[in-house]
Amino acid sequence: MPEVRCRLAPAPTGYLHLGNARTALYNWLFARRHGGVFVLRIEDTDRQRSTEEAIGIVLDSLHWLGLNWDEGPEVGGPYGPYRQTERIELYRRVTDRFLEEGKAYFCYDTPEELEERRRTALARGKTPGYDGRCRHLSDDERRAFEAEGRPKAVRFAMPGEDITVHDLIRGESRFPANDLRDFVILRSDGTPTYLLAAAVDDVEMEISHVIRGEDLLPSTPRQLEIIRSLGAEPPAYAHLPLIVGQDHQPLSKRHGAVAVEWFKEQGFLPEAVVNYLALLGWSYDESTTFFTPDELIERFDLSRVSHNPAAFDPQKLEWMNGHYIRAATDTRIAELLSEALFAMGVPAEFDTVAAATPLVKERMRTMLEGASMIRFLFEEPVEPDEKAKAMLGPDRSEYLKDAASRLEAIEDWTAEEIHQVLQKLREDWQLSSKQAFQPVRAAVTGTLVSPPLFESIALLGKGRTLVRLRQAADQPAG
Repeated sequence: MPEVRCRLAPAPTGYLHLGNARTALYNWLFARRHGGVFVLRIEDTDRQRSTEEAIGIVLDSLHWLGLNWDEGPEVGGPYGPYRQTERIELYRRVTDRFLEEGKAYFCYDTPEELEERRRTALARGKTPGYDGRCRHLSDDERRAFEAEGRPKAVRFAMPGEDITVHDLIRGESRFPANDLRDFVILRSDGTPTYLLAAAVDDVEMEISHVIRGEDLLPSTPRQLEIIRSLGAEPPAYAHLPLIVGQDHQPLSKRHGAVAVEWFKEQGFLPEAVVNYLALLGWSYDESTTFFTPDELIERFDLSRVSHNPAAFDPQKLEWMNGHYIRAATDTRIAELLSEALFAMGVPAEFDTVAAATPLVKERMRTMLEGASMIRFLFEEPVEPDEKAKAMLGPDRSEYLKDAASRLEAIEDWTAEEIHQVLQKLREDWQLSSKQAFQPVRAAVTGTLVSPPLFESIALLGKGRTLVRLRQAADQPAG
């Protein structure tokens, strides 16, 4: 097999969509599996959306996922530059060549004229699409349009034949000639369209495999024609199934979080996200769920990619993230919890975070969730949430005062001693464990969801615990 060269070519919009992240992963895995090259190419010709900040977010997200690229921004390579705004002259030279060879032509239609002809076609029950009017202009008509000063784009002249695309995942797809109308390759402002730039770059960068979402399949026959017109051999194509939400519609912002950055901010581990993304459309067998990156590289095969849409299940991702949290070292989790607390505006002393980590590690599914569980250790005063307030009614006042008095008598402030004292309190008041311990938890932590109670009180310290119990008793919430 010739050298495998795969590419990710995102158009930065301010975040890295999970679909693009999965595309990046599959390209990276395929390249690594075959000892090839993974190229990152930035399609930044939309200057309003593709800001430096947006490009930086894409790069940071790929770094976080561990999808290192062999050629592209930051690392360079023999086929650069790797940003399309730096390759504009190349696209214009190709366009000039196509014009000279009669494979493209100037188009003077205004947007209003195109829209009017589109409506007319629909009204007549015809498939809308460019009717080729400017392809057959006489010299006099061209001169008249030029004299008017009309803006002119450049359209590629399609051959008027059916085109079959062989896809490594979907098999053969036939596109009838009537659906393959002439299309713009260079806008009137001199910028290239996606159809031209992507095809030219794939040729120039010697891309061997184009692995991308199936939403781009309709563009493939047009890009094949551009590549053939350049006299080049087209790459192999593989179009991945769409990622859909629970409503079976393409995953978008209306489904909630769809950006890699959000999952990073929420405290998902990159290895969990990578593992989950790998399973969105691919499987190794019927039973294996967890893979290391090396195992994914060893086992990834395009033949195992499904044709069917892949449903994004946030609950499964959270479950998988919990698995990876439990498998990580306490030190790493403590460091991530400290970062999460800092992001929440809660200054946290690392030794205390480290001591609290084993208490929450088995219970948390994300770093944000874990940080929320232990933030009571670093805040003063603690503000009870709504559920905690409901547990601190006036009828709990005497009980909390009694709890404070008994705890104050403890000399050896340990979880074991605290447990014994509160257990005796429960028995004396003839309460169930929930009735006895939840008011104490609410007063001390400000929530009903916290690490184990006795260990939490031990970490908080005697003085702060007594203050919180007595404050809750003296000023009970309604």
